[in-house]
Amino acid sequence: MFQGLLDFFTTTGFALLTWKMLVMWAIAGVLLYLAVAKGFEPLLLVPIAFGALVANLPTRGVITAEMQPNGVYESATFKIEGEVLDHGAPAAPGAAATQAVKVTRVEGGLYDFISQGIKLELFPPLIFLGVGALTDFGPLIAMPRTLFLGAAAQLGLFVTFMGAGFLGFTSKQAASIGIIGGADGPTAIFLTNKLAPELLGAVAVAAYSYMSLVPLIQPPIMRLLTTAKERRIRMKSLRPVSKLEKMLFALVVMIICILLVPDASALIAMLMLGNFLRECAVTERLVKAAQNEIINVLTIFLGTSVGITMAAESFLAPETLKIIVLGVIAFGCSTAGGVLVAKLMNVMSPRNPVNPLIGSAGVSAVPMAARVSHVEGQKYDKDNYLLMHAMGPNVAGVIGTAVAAGYFLSTLGH
Repeated sequence: MFQGLLDFFTTTGFALLTWKMLVMWAIAGVLLYLAVAKGFEPLLLVPIAFGALVANLPTRGVITAEMQPNGVYESATFKIEGEVLDHGAPAAPGAAATQAVKVTRVEGGLYDFISQGIKLELFPPLIFLGVGALTDFGPLIAMPRTLFLGAAAQLGLFVTFMGAGFLGFTSKQAASIGIIGGADGPTAIFLTNKLAPELLGAVAVAAYSYMSLVPLIQPPIMRLLTTAKERRIRMKSLRPVSKLEKMLFALVVMIICILLVPDASALIAMLMLGNFLRECAVTERLVKAAQNEIINVLTIFLGTSVGITMAAESFLAPETLKIIVLGVIAFGCSTAGGVLVAKLMNVMSPRNPVNPLIGSAGVSAVPMAARVSHVEGQKYDKDNYLLMHAMGPNVAGVIGTAVAAGYFLSTLGH
């Protein structure tokens, strides 16, 4: 009887558990706690944490991925059987003969196939479609100079890019780590999947975790770099922006950005398509779909697919701790860059000052970073309303991070 129980035990998942899996359970529990109890980016952290938990269970029919020597998990095992069918002679001299393979069987677990949305670079651009449909570029159009604050907030990307190189990461890995400073999860996933897929789990978790911790990370930096007088600066009211201006903005920015960095085309095009659908006011059904059903479904699939990559063997490595630390540096430098450039703008244009607190909103965490700027300002002047002013650099940061990702791809990805 004892032998029978022992034999039964070996057929269960309990026999396959390791201490590393248990550690990952604890990490998933922390992420769930931050999302559920603290309300930190729950729409993103809950799917990621759930995926991480599933990845560290001895599942069947969920994922069949195996880690390759380069540290990348390869999934979706396609088993091809059958004869090669010859479609005839080449159509022109020197051309190869056309052939087709008859597929008789395809094997793989659920997330072998769902995660192809990341590998085939579908999920991040499609999420940008929803982001564009949710974004109002009016504050940026009304105050174009805040575009410089969004650009300045990319400082952390390049500082961390250089720092990661000194810690032994390759240029491609350093770029993937640096993009964490942009506080834009889909862009971080998009870039990392292309340049350093072996770091996808760690980079995605760091990016989304720091996005959720914006209210904790940014205020101390903002207070350190500004005076009480600067925090009380009241800015002029923004002018009204017409619908035509907003539609032209989407088209012109898309054209210019794609001409400058063609490698960012997928992100920029989907972002501006979503925004044009919003502003043209004749595609209400499409806008609602992009703002709700499409982005919600994709968020679930993207988050859980990222979590699935957090298998203990790859996640519990010294490089992961380095990425977490570098992510904080990237985020802090991006925040500081926006604030410092806002102070510089005041030196150059003292008659029309900018409250430096809105510079911190240049990171892409929309609209959380803008709300943090507003709340911090009201601590010193309860009647000072900075939210709409902060939305200018905030949405500029979305464009800036996508362009920065395109730059890294164009210089390192070929």
